[in-house]
Amino acid sequence: MICVQVEPVFQNRKAITDGVEEVISLKNFTLVSFTVLVLLASSLAHSKTVIKVQMIMGKDSPEYVMANKFATDVLALTGGEVVLKILPKLKTTETKGLLERINKGEIGGGIAWTHYWSSYHPATMLFGSPTAGAGLGFDNISWVSWFLYGGGRELYDQLWSEMGMNIKGVMLQPQGPEALGWFKEPIKSMEDFREYTYRAPPGIPGQAYVDLGVDAVTMAGSEIFPALKSGTIDAAEWCCPMPDRIFGLHKVLKNYYLQGIHQNVVNTDMYINGDLWKQISTQNQKAILIAADASMMHTIAWRMHENGKALKDLTDNHGVILRDTPKDYFTEYSQAAQKLYKKFSSSNPFFRKVYDSMEKFAQSTVPFWAQAQSSNAQIGSAYANKIKK
Repeated sequence: MICVQVEPVFQNRKAITDGVEEVISLKNFTLVSFTVLVLLASSLAHSKTVIKVQMIMGKDSPEYVMANKFATDVLALTGGEVVLKILPKLKTTETKGLLERINKGEIGGGIAWTHYWSSYHPATMLFGSPTAGAGLGFDNISWVSWFLYGGGRELYDQLWSEMGMNIKGVMLQPQGPEALGWFKEPIKSMEDFREYTYRAPPGIPGQAYVDLGVDAVTMAGSEIFPALKSGTIDAAEWCCPMPDRIFGLHKVLKNYYLQGIHQNVVNTDMYINGDLWKQISTQNQKAILIAADASMMHTIAWRMHENGKALKDLTDNHGVILRDTPKDYFTEYSQAAQKLYKKFSSSNPFFRKVYDSMEKFAQSTVPFWAQAQSSNAQIGSAYANKIKK
């Protein structure tokens, strides 16, 4: 049974009451008048759909904050007709099986990172975490441009049927670029990197590290800090300054490398059971999608501000040393990622279809955006260097 609650909601109660008094006061009260009154009351009533949305992120996560903002916007845009109850991850919450539960209607919805489902289909990586900018120069903003105006949204809708899932996906939160991460000692080259046991993300990003000879392991976010303390791993990536600080990684390691490309584009999305989605009115479906598009812009803006504040706190107050990533990392990692893209493109038709769409879009858009961003980077760096002195 789908976890959805439908409740009658009546608005303009005074208008209905006044209407009753007016009709009753008429001398010629007729059955027709009564019928009109019933229809009036019916037109002023609507049903409220409450959807429980299970996250794989905890209550202290940035994703939870922005998911609740999105839910608030949906509530406002649907006039209270669609209520998303955002449920943070608990100790008993299991990521594995979440999609199956939504697909079967055992739970109404969920929120996770798109690329977490790469075991179902490799193309999820192109939507959730196109490693090294998909080898096409994408960053978060140019990826959103492709998603909204290059056919990405339509391909994303097709993804779920390719996966055999009765699910409506809704893209919500761009989060990159993610940092290369935290190291016990400074690294000057990829040879230094290979000396570490490194927590890496799942899917193509982690596999590219393994292909490069890095001792890369994957584990849940909640396991990273204990693994660092125990010495099971001695280097790790999670995300960005704000989430990394929440996890307390700076309490164990002090050498921080902000420039990474394994997940320079990262996306969080929401999943709603397909049958439940069809029960929502067309108008409210549109309202949800509008709120989702707004969520993407709000997430980029909010996380930029929060990550900036967190990085300043880490370097000013916690002894964190911000270091430049070795140059050979970018070359070697990009080449490893490209080999994986070729592998999946040759073996999976839908992966190839999505990648071809991204490549066509990138050929006209990325050269312009790269030049524009180069100017932005120059003036930003000039200011950052000025206040550093």
